[in-house]
Amino acid sequence: MKRYHSIKTYMAAALLLAASVSCEDELDLYPISQEVADNAYSTGTQIEAALTGVYESFQSSQYYAWDFVMAEDIRSDNYYAGGDNPEIFAYDRVDLSPTNSRVNALWASVYNAISKANLVLEKTPEVTENITEERKDQILGEAYFLRAYHYFVLVKNFGDVPLYINFVSSADPADTRLPRSSKEEVYAQIVSDLNNALTRLPDTYGSDASVNKARATKGAANALLAKVYAQMPTPDYTAVLAHANAVINSPAGYSLLSNYDELFDGNHYNNAESIIEIQYLGGNEGNWGPQMHLPPSVSGDNWRKFTTPSHDLVDAFDSEGDNIRKNATILFENVSWVDEYWGNATNSSVPFAYKWRNAGSWASSDDIYLLRLADIILMKAEAQNELGQTADAATTVNLVRNRAGLANLNSDATASQSAMRMAILKERRLELAQEGHRWSDLVRFGMAQEVMNSVDDIDLSTGQSVNYAVDEHDLLMPIPQAEINRNPNLEQNPGY
Repeated sequence: MKRYHSIKTYMAAALLLAASVSCEDELDLYPISQEVADNAYSTGTQIEAALTGVYESFQSSQYYAWDFVMAEDIRSDNYYAGGDNPEIFAYDRVDLSPTNSRVNALWASVYNAISKANLVLEKTPEVTENITEERKDQILGEAYFLRAYHYFVLVKNFGDVPLYINFVSSADPADTRLPRSSKEEVYAQIVSDLNNALTRLPDTYGSDASVNKARATKGAANALLAKVYAQMPTPDYTAVLAHANAVINSPAGYSLLSNYDELFDGNHYNNAESIIEIQYLGGNEGNWGPQMHLPPSVSGDNWRKFTTPSHDLVDAFDSEGDNIRKNATILFENVSWVDEYWGNATNSSVPFAYKWRNAGSWASSDDIYLLRLADIILMKAEAQNELGQTADAATTVNLVRNRAGLANLNSDATASQSAMRMAILKERRLELAQEGHRWSDLVRFGMAQEVMNSVDDIDLSTGQSVNYAVDEHDLLMPIPQAEINRNPNLEQNPGY
């Protein structure tokens, strides 16, 4: 299948500019001469390469390649850490510290992507050679969407964060060492960026799905707006419903696949349900994440894997009789190592995360969904319920349940707004496990502390219950200490 993929070769000046925020140091920027910047981005080819560099951040970032599963699924009740990495154990136990290098990598790599988007937003209006005004407008729309997506990741994880909305080409601390903006200000910027994107983006770029699912579209902007309006400190569920409906009724023709398993079998990427996904070709454009969690029979190796499905997640599938989604999400296999949650002895049967299924020797061609329709349908149901339309919400949820071979919600689930709220939260869990949504869902529903402190996990190596002891400060990650050391204007989140 033809696939839209990243341009890997940049001219030297383009690389210098786009990478002005290093992976290790988000705030200590190097001065870039205006002359170099002006010369580097004067043609359509050059600005297209710069835009490709923004998309490439999804592939090159450790966060988007795998750590988003740690932040959303391992940190929640969905998965245990597995493996042998103390910093990942800290995610599992909801016990993050400001010196955790994975937290620092999240901050640095996402700000790196924002810097690249800012460069495109600044330079595109100045380009006059070999480009149409229509394409320039589309490029701006794509860059606005991408910047908004990255800031959404930051504000969900850290709360207040510095807002860099201009490309930094100076070493002046006044430009490089901004204080944190309030989360309300960050969300306002995200909404502004996405509205700017909506006015510029097409529904599709033509008939090639591998292009339409690789690039920002109106559908992607509306989908992200639906999620943003729900997640912000004061949700606007009227806006959530409007933007979810815009996706569902889009001329792009999004629709649920009839077979849930085909979303993840590796043969049906860029499908009708996908809104936007990270494109991997394998080889030097491969996805290393699947090798981290697939069982020996699939991965071809025999070391202890990460992202182990929890008893609580398995029980949630079983309590619903949800075999279709369970079997597409989890694969059980006997292993040669000892797992302290599943058997605590060699040759025990252990569950494995299974939504990426092709290891590819650290170079998989498995894509990652950034946004897909089932998520947005369930966002619509959430909005309907919060707006008092509980019966309509049940009808919407049943679209997703029926695709999974499940009957309509029973009368207990639809008896009240609060009961429906819990049914929607559970439905999102079963539908979207391992796709990087669970922690944000728990926080949005105001359930993170209650759920995590009610989990009944037993560490079989000690026979003791695990006490997650989640309190309000755990809802956000700490600001990386390395960034605070570099930028005296940054303040730490409370409790760290």
